Amino acid sequence: MAALDVQKMEMPEEMTEEKLASLPPELLIKHPLQNSWTLWYYENDKSRSWEQNQVEIITVTSVEDFWSTYNYIETASNLKHGTDYSLFKQGIKPMWEDQRNRSGGRWLISLDRGDKQRRERLDVYWLDVMLLMIGEGFGDAGETVCGAVVSIRNKGDKIAIWTGDAKKAEEVIRIGQRLKEVLNINPKITIGYQAHSDTMVKSGSIAKNRYTV
Repeated sequence: MAALDVQKMEMPEEMTEEKLASLPPELLIKHPLQNSWTLWYYENDKSRSWEQNQVEIITVTSVEDFWSTYNYIETASNLKHGTDYSLFKQGIKPMWEDQRNRSGGRWLISLDRGDKQRRERLDVYWLDVMLLMIGEGFGDAGETVCGAVVSIRNKGDKIAIWTGDAKKAEEVIRIGQRLKEVLNINPKITIGYQAHSDTMVKSGSIAKNRYTV
């Protein structure tokens, strides 16, 4: 399926019954997504297990569902420290242990808290990443995309796109290149891809990169 121009399909935040009745029928038809996507929220409650702290919010199946959800929830920059949003294909949990994530890895983008434009940049990046995924903006390489996570932390925020097979080098690199292009990341700045298996056995605080673009 061709990529959807999801941004141009944004719907008004408020629509009364009177306004709906005045719309032409073609505008009332929802635009289905190629994949259904589930939004998760994580908050670190030490009285609960990590998996229990992952809360499934909603699954969206259309462009209109996505925008209704996005316009209702807090932006990423307004989340508390220690919290995450995750958007994953329906049926895939945002955890390494999930069978469809286990052999994969993630492209990682770090945002310095000292950046005066961090809040604005974080929200723009996160929205663009979500639109890339639900709009199938990675082309054929998008088949291996599992989801994305935005993590709000004291030391710095992170956005990661997860793929299902770290050994599919060509597809993984194409995803990284497309990511840099859409986010308009300076070509001189390098982003890295870390395999989950490497992250789980890392000896220091940072896992080695399998690929870079």
